[in-house]
Amino acid sequence: MSPDSRTRTRRIFLQAWRQLPFFIWLVALWMLLWGQFTVVSAVTGIAAAILVTRVFRLPPVELSGRVNLWWGLVFVLEFFVALVLGSLTVAWQVLDFRRQPGAAIIAVHLRIDDDLIMTHTAVTASLIPGSLIIDADRDRRILYLHVIGVRDDRDVERQRASVLHWEERIVRAVGSRKQVERVDAAKAGGTP
Repeated sequence: MSPDSRTRTRRIFLQAWRQLPFFIWLVALWMLLWGQFTVVSAVTGIAAAILVTRVFRLPPVELSGRVNLWWGLVFVLEFFVALVLGSLTVAWQVLDFRRQPGAAIIAVHLRIDDDLIMTHTAVTASLIPGSLIIDADRDRRILYLHVIGVRDDRDVERQRASVLHWEERIVRAVGSRKQVERVDAAKAGGTP
C-alpha cells in the first residue's frame, strides 16, 4: 500500500468517524418515527441513513470532540424548568385581562462564531414559550427573536441575557475549550 493511499484511507476513515454521531442519530430518529426498537427497524434505519447521507450530501459538520456530561445535565434540567415556567408565564399573560402582554422584536448578538452552537441556541430559545426566533444573521452572529411579555427595556435586556445564558450552557456542554474560554472572558467583562 502506497503512502498516498494510506493517507487517503486515513482521511476517509477520519471523516466517517466524525460523521458517526449524525449517522447514529439518523438511525435512532428512524426507529423513533416508526415507534419500534427492533432489529428490523434498526436495519432499515441503517439503510435509510446510508441512502440519506449518500443522496443528500451535506458538508461535514465539525464537532468540538468534547462533551461535558455534567454541563449537559445542567442544561437539560434548566431547560425543563424553563419550559414549565415559560408555559405558566404565557398562560398567566393570556388569562390576565387587566393588561395586554407587550411584545417586541429583539436582536441578540451571540458570542460564539459556530453554526452548530448558533443553531442549538436558536432552537432552545424558540422551544421555550414566550419567544420565537424569526431570523438569524449567520455572518454577524445575530439572532432576532419575537418575545411576548415585554413592557420596558429591563424586560428586553432580561430576554437577551436569557438567550446568552442558553448559549453559555450549550457551549459548556458541547463547545470546544477555546469557546468556553471565550464565554468566560465575555462574562468576566473581557473581549465579547
